[in-house]
Amino acid sequence: MENPFASEKDWKAFVASLENPFSGTSEGKEQVRILSDALLKSIEKDAVEPFGVLFSGGVDSTFIAFMAKKMGKKFTCYSVGLEGSQDLEWAQKISKALKLDLKLKILSLDEFEKIVKKVTNLLNEPDVTKVGVGSVFYAAASLARKDKATRLFSGLGSEEIFAGYDRHWKAFEGKWEKVHAECWNGLKNMWERDLVRDLTISKELGITPLVPFLDKDVIKAAMRIHPKLKINETQKKIVLRDIAVSLGLPAEFAQRKKKAAQYGSSFVKGLDKLAKRNGFEYKKDYLKSLLK
Repeated sequence: MENPFASEKDWKAFVASLENPFSGTSEGKEQVRILSDALLKSIEKDAVEPFGVLFSGGVDSTFIAFMAKKMGKKFTCYSVGLEGSQDLEWAQKISKALKLDLKLKILSLDEFEKIVKKVTNLLNEPDVTKVGVGSVFYAAASLARKDKATRLFSGLGSEEIFAGYDRHWKAFEGKWEKVHAECWNGLKNMWERDLVRDLTISKELGITPLVPFLDKDVIKAAMRIHPKLKINETQKKIVLRDIAVSLGLPAEFAQRKKKAAQYGSSFVKGLDKLAKRNGFEYKKDYLKSLLK
């Protein structure tokens, strides 16, 4: 398929073409090695300078940045958030330890409101989660564009292929095949939930999004990994964290439990403040008022 990101139909056909049965998964070390190789090849393929990394200090973006650095690539990491953002704190800590070039911006509430207005109207949907995550992407991508970087890595897709959401564990119910199925369902539904959002914002800003976790070979390799190597009652994305450590990333960074982007950036708290400041009890009603 030439471009799985061309339309929802193309995306779903792309995912369907890769889908494998639960019986085709493996707990073996060889499959983990194949996955590790696929991840490195995907990052190296897309790491054409100049590029940036949308950097939250979570395992996804840290893995991408760490590996690109090991490959000798020159790039900048971009982090955004409101005052008190956990992601900004971790981004600074990790970038210092790994000697990454980091540019960050602590947004004022007024600056944040301008971004929220733009994103809400771009997406034409008063969805709190989409606007919250989209605002993180918009703000970081805007920093990258000021540096004339038009290619930006993100960790999109990692949650689905490595069972990173609470719903993956809830699906378990004693049967690992249910976790495997939930990963595939999540991938199929990414168009409406994630891809339209990021592609719309990327087009607006003139950014080419780089998504190594959605590379065909990465998806195939990851979905051949048995779900018990991905998730348990206390941990998610286990195999990715293990691969990261095996390749030299300090365990403290690989094992960080991170909140979703809209929470780690404190953007959800910011939406609460903006709603109240504008006389609304609920965030969604505030966002509805922004639609032109």
